[in-house]
Amino acid sequence: MADRDVRVRLDIAYDGTDFSGWATQPGRRTVQAELEQALATVLRVPAARLTVAGRTDAGVHATGQVAHLDLAAELWTEAGPKLVRRLAGVLPADVRVRAATAVPAEFDARFAGLWRRYEYRISDDPSGASPLHRRFVLDHRRALDVPAMAAAAKLLLGLRDFAAFCKWRDTGTTIRTLEVFDVTRLPDGEIRAEVQADAFCHSMVRSLIGGLLAVGEGRKDVDWPASLLTRTSRSDEVAVAPAHGLTLVAVGYPPDDELAARTKRTRAIRGAHEVEE
Repeated sequence: MADRDVRVRLDIAYDGTDFSGWATQPGRRTVQAELEQALATVLRVPAARLTVAGRTDAGVHATGQVAHLDLAAELWTEAGPKLVRRLAGVLPADVRVRAATAVPAEFDARFAGLWRRYEYRISDDPSGASPLHRRFVLDHRRALDVPAMAAAAKLLLGLRDFAAFCKWRDTGTTIRTLEVFDVTRLPDGEIRAEVQADAFCHSMVRSLIGGLLAVGEGRKDVDWPASLLTRTSRSDEVAVAPAHGLTLVAVGYPPDDELAARTKRTRAIRGAHEVEE
């Protein structure tokens, strides 16, 4: 980051249905590519490179994604006040930048994050999920025991090795702190699972949901998902729940004076190749 650059935080929402995930891939439509192209167009620069809080998979949605980029101070002064409105004019309808704000140079959307929070929505209505929610809710159609699922979720909380619930990668760690895992039935009958951790390894949230679905159907005991935490590799018994029920809803960051220390610590623990849901 140059001395005269400004670090800019972007708060982003998207419908992941028609995207091949966040990260740019040759020949595929991705959230990152759409945003970087829109930024380059609006800012009239050759390229705009984003660093993101969590690289969501194909079909996963976001209402609280966070990314950052560095802009020349003069460019930010000129374009900043109009950036959100201008982006809305060029972005496709399934992705939006909700806010663009100048932040301290020490802010890092990925490594300064204290936690990520996801929601997973399920419908076990025998008639099927609401047509209006079909892109964001898993249509399960088999009755689920929500209290049993909630009890199983509580047994997974804490600092654990979630290797059994993570797709294997040859870099990074599968040790995570699961801070929140709540399962509730909403007034409209849908089931919401809220999951928060310091970070998530690849497919971890959807694998955790897959484990709870087995409990909710009565195929597995309440303590079965937690019993898998003794394993040091991916469990073939755990199904990965479909992507479209999952939404990244928030990312938490420390106060400004703690950003640099948080980034340094996270990089040291997880490494530059950390993968996420």
